[in-house]
Amino acid sequence: MATGTQARTYTGPSRRRVPRFLLQAPLDVTVRRSGVPDTLPGRSVNLGERGMAVMLAGELAPGEMVNIEVSLPLVAGLLRTRAIVRYQDKLRCGLEFVGLSAKQRAAIRDWAKEAKVETEFVVSGAPRSGKDKARAAGRTEDVSGGWLRSRREKRVALAWFIVLVIAATVGGVLWGRWNRIWGELESGLKSEQTAVAEKPQTQVPAEVMEKLLIHRVEPTYPAEARRANVQGIIALDIVVGRDGSVVSMRALNGPDVLAHAAMDALRWWKFDPYRINGEPAVVETTVAVEFKQ
Repeated sequence: MATGTQARTYTGPSRRRVPRFLLQAPLDVTVRRSGVPDTLPGRSVNLGERGMAVMLAGELAPGEMVNIEVSLPLVAGLLRTRAIVRYQDKLRCGLEFVGLSAKQRAAIRDWAKEAKVETEFVVSGAPRSGKDKARAAGRTEDVSGGWLRSRREKRVALAWFIVLVIAATVGGVLWGRWNRIWGELESGLKSEQTAVAEKPQTQVPAEVMEKLLIHRVEPTYPAEARRANVQGIIALDIVVGRDGSVVSMRALNGPDVLAHAAMDALRWWKFDPYRINGEPAVVETTVAVEFKQ
């Protein structure tokens, strides 16, 4: 991943063709660095069929590939997908979805329709007449041939004025609320980092841990591997935390394309905690994931 890329932001006119809808919902964004998944909790800002903006308890770099898990109000289940970081400004990131299925896009449209959420912006189509072109250029011609400021310019100026007034009015309230939320996010992040840093207390046989598995996510067979008829069984060493989540993993064999797909699925697995003397323990075990046509 391009973790060394400098952060960049885009301040020009919007180039989106699909609208974004305002959404304030908790989410998890996971990025794999040096083979170890790092989950950053956060909150969404907006959501569309092609991507979303988020606020995270940590920084990402443009070009990094991440996994997203977010719950949509009024929609059963979680939206899970992959995305690439397109821009980053401190703790705010813009993510472009990769491989979003037609069913997932339909779920986003259904959520927006049922929840009657507010659209963040409107993208206008190309001008279809000389008058439209003049308005798109920011001016319109009166009967005397002079040039006047267009409605569009006035609407933009008014919108900026409203934004500034709202920001000044509710800034204090939002600041206090954000401090509280941020404290919760930092607490969760520190807990997860502590779990990753802990050494396993024991090695547990694969057949024993398999009986404790309570949530399994099947891996997505990479399209390029399927086309090339790349098959096989990927063995992985994993560390399971006291809460039963997979906190680290390492592929032991196989091509990288299948190993990465297996690790993308394993981060969602959940076990009943393994107990030593009645207390939950951090343990190491081995699992195998099969890819076949």
